[in-house]
Amino acid sequence: MFVDHHEKHLKGVRSTIGTFVTPLVYLADIPQEFFSWGGESMMSRSQLRHENQALKAESQVLKSQLQKFISLQVDNARLRNLLGTQNETLEKRLLAEIIQIDSDPFNLEFLIDKGSNHSVYVGQTVIDAQGIVGQIIGVSTFTSRVIMISDSSHAIPIRVARNNARAIVAGSGQINQLILTNVTDTTDIQVGDSLVTSGLGQKFPKGYPVATVTQVIHDPGKAYAIITAKPTAKLAQLSSVLLVWTLDDSVNRLVQKRDQKND
Repeated sequence: MFVDHHEKHLKGVRSTIGTFVTPLVYLADIPQEFFSWGGESMMSRSQLRHENQALKAESQVLKSQLQKFISLQVDNARLRNLLGTQNETLEKRLLAEIIQIDSDPFNLEFLIDKGSNHSVYVGQTVIDAQGIVGQIIGVSTFTSRVIMISDSSHAIPIRVARNNARAIVAGSGQINQLILTNVTDTTDIQVGDSLVTSGLGQKFPKGYPVATVTQVIHDPGKAYAIITAKPTAKLAQLSSVLLVWTLDDSVNRLVQKRDQKND
């Protein structure tokens, strides 16, 4: 030991012995590792059992909520049938390209490449990705004419999204400006309010964005407020539009055809 400590002559021998002893060290450590693994395994199984029970309980809760949701859907459908409002669901939409814009600055109209051959009809709603653009006012076989909501001869019933106040929005003749007509001075309408279609008059489907209020002027000497709004649709940058069919439209057209035959 003295010689090995000072001269290091037995270093190779010690290394060789260590190599042979290493498996014995691993064998000696097996019982401790086994008990350690067994304990962790039992803890893991116990934890997994608790988590499994918790997930089963949560699954039962979610299943009961799903059944309640399905029940509510059925009740809602039944109520809509009783109220006669089931026809608000959109039937289809069709993309149409603008092929001509009216050169008369006082007529905010344009021509699209869809006509009666695509079942387009007078009064049909026209939209873009942001909101209401206008409606069809003339139809030929392959083309149709659209009037914009900002045309001075156009008007549309709306409601304020914030409080459901109702009004009529008319075109001002300027492409990016609308006017709220006959709104009493006490009506709660504020700058920034979103205006959406009310569905009244059955000309436009309910709930589509129309405009955002830009100015509200209250004149103490007048009964009506002066309110202007900006269309949400990008009327000045249109290159294509969407034609909207609803089930209500289909029913109304059948009624019109029946009345025409009776006349």
